[in-house]
Amino acid sequence: MTEKRTPSEIDFLANNWVEQLAAFYPSFATDIGYPGGEGDMDDHSPEALAKEQVAIKEVLAKLSALDPQDQIDEVTKDAMTASLSQEIQSYDSGLHFRNLNNIASPAQGVRDIFDNSPTATIKDWENLASRMRKVESSLAGYIETLRIGLNAHDAPAKRQVEAVIDQVRQITATDGFFREFAKEAKAENVELSSQLLENLAEAAEAATEGYAKFGLFLEKELLPGATAEDAIGRERYELLSTRFLGTKVDLDEAYEWGKEELARVVAEQALVADQILPGASVEEAIAYLEKDPSTKLHGTKALQEWMQQLSDAAVNALSGSHFEIAEPIKKLECMIAPTKHGGIYYTGPSDDFSRPGRMWWSVPVGVTEFDTWRETTTVYHEGVPGHHLQVAQATYVKETLNAWRRLASWTSGHGEGWALYAERLMDELGYLDNPADRLGMLDGQRMRAARVVLDIGVHLGKPRLDGSGTWDFDYALDFMGKNVNMSKEFVKFEVTRYFGWPGQAPSYKIGQRIWEQVRDDYAAKKGDDFDIKLFHKTALNLGGLGLSTLQKAMAQA
Repeated sequence: MTEKRTPSEIDFLANNWVEQLAAFYPSFATDIGYPGGEGDMDDHSPEALAKEQVAIKEVLAKLSALDPQDQIDEVTKDAMTASLSQEIQSYDSGLHFRNLNNIASPAQGVRDIFDNSPTATIKDWENLASRMRKVESSLAGYIETLRIGLNAHDAPAKRQVEAVIDQVRQITATDGFFREFAKEAKAENVELSSQLLENLAEAAEAATEGYAKFGLFLEKELLPGATAEDAIGRERYELLSTRFLGTKVDLDEAYEWGKEELARVVAEQALVADQILPGASVEEAIAYLEKDPSTKLHGTKALQEWMQQLSDAAVNALSGSHFEIAEPIKKLECMIAPTKHGGIYYTGPSDDFSRPGRMWWSVPVGVTEFDTWRETTTVYHEGVPGHHLQVAQATYVKETLNAWRRLASWTSGHGEGWALYAERLMDELGYLDNPADRLGMLDGQRMRAARVVLDIGVHLGKPRLDGSGTWDFDYALDFMGKNVNMSKEFVKFEVTRYFGWPGQAPSYKIGQRIWEQVRDDYAAKKGDDFDIKLFHKTALNLGGLGLSTLQKAMAQA
């Protein structure tokens, strides 16, 4: 462990804010492993949102009056001030009242809380029965919030409402999530009583009914009033971009850079394709690999086992060489998610590491084959040295960092930028020397570069690259289809995501760009004394930050 630090007034304020957040959002408490609220659901009502805003302003006022006692405090104050101010700006802009999309809104969050909820004991399942019975009230509050936007003629886009309606139909189906969740309920080393199983089945029906009512609201009220306009406009986009990055960038410059970066990655792909199959195009090399039985995994069991083996090997290889990896961090569980939407994601460990970090793979219905060449880099992205190392390291240094820095200060550009940086680093370190694996990494980098262009292009109303008008869904779908090697269903889901979650998708590649700039600036400053392991340790020990704060902190390191 790191040397224990005497908490400052700013630390106490930050720690207290995490406690408040855990009280506001039981899902957050569950995610970070905080006790309390295990049988509760988040309150998404307008009243709850307004109450949170009052609390944020109170914290900001208190923070403003405190003087940092050291550099750690300076970083905390800078990062918290920026983050909380952005929350207020987002609320004041009305974004909370049109917050519905196909991937990261309360429409998904109300169900997602169950993925990380404890299931080991009888008490855990009693809590889950209680939690399921509160799904309906949680969604009812969310409906009232969306009604405010609807009545103000500021509803979400029709495309997003339709996507969520489809998701609700899946949840409320005969074999929908809650029914299957209750049906498969089991604890560790103890049988659940027939009474508890019956309670769970009834609670699952109540949760399903809650989603059914939500679906009716979406179809009968929200959809008729939803806007046909997908683009969010420059003003709101600038706000969201700054929030996702934790720094303000020149969006027009970023758009042009995105086009250049996309072209550069495509050229790099062409060189690797020739290594795989002399004279082949990128498309031909990919087609060749997709027919190669040596890169195929069959079934989710084989996928899970392969993920775990590759992850464990990366931990063992990198520990002590380019990273300091403490024992609790070395445990990373690779999981097949209970959902079927196709996403791959990471959830961090609990604060005491009793629940380890986990890499989740949501496998779409009917998908039974997986390509190792395409997904090797994914394991590095989600695991070590990617998200897991980043998040778990911040959790580990609890003697130095306050709870907010460790557990609540996630910024997409910082987190996802690091994960893309980690992918490139593994290439630099020789772990992607196999041309097939390297092509897989470049395939992912190409996708991230393409969506910088697409996302900014759509929401700022940029001219199409072919000069035939402005970006729209069909053009974006075609553009993305040409730049990713994935199924049509996945591409459509992804493009719909970009249209409904403005500013988030570019934060990956722009975040990577800034992380690489930070490393280069640090190396230039240190000269012959530059030590990449020390750079990684210093940067990761800062915890989650906005990228502006990261740049300031590393300039002083």
